[in-house]
Amino acid sequence: MPIKIFTTGGTIDKTYFDQKSSYHVGEPQASGVLERANVVVGYEVVSLMKKDSLDLDDSDREVIRNAIVSAPEDRIIVTHGTDTMIITAEYLQQTPNKTIVLTGSMYPAQYRDSDAVFNLGGAMIGVQVLDPGVYIAMNGRIFDPLAAVKNVPLNRFEERSP
Repeated sequence: MPIKIFTTGGTIDKTYFDQKSSYHVGEPQASGVLERANVVVGYEVVSLMKKDSLDLDDSDREVIRNAIVSAPEDRIIVTHGTDTMIITAEYLQQTPNKTIVLTGSMYPAQYRDSDAVFNLGGAMIGVQVLDPGVYIAMNGRIFDPLAAVKNVPLNRFEERSP
């Protein structure tokens, strides 16, 4: 069961840029994370863009959707920034016959204490066992994006209150 992983940027791929004392989106980190974790499931990582999710718009979401639809694989992971992950997941709702799991991290994957490894691992498991549909894998849970919210003060995803 090969898995296609599309990277879009976000905090998971951010690196610290000393000269500006700021962060910028760097090279995709998914391959390195999965190699260090000794993942033996077949996967391919393809970079679609290197953007902070606050800079994504619907034309970027259409690029993501088209890549998913065009992929021969029916198991898809999208690494994405957490600020607009839910918006993109909602945008992808009408993508038929694919299991799509979006994931990311609150801290760059290059940080020793990053949540990136755990979240990407959760997405890898989720994409293999979930039915076709669109999901978010964050904070040790699989969320329905239509019922999820990012709790910014607590730096985590939660179920949306009714």
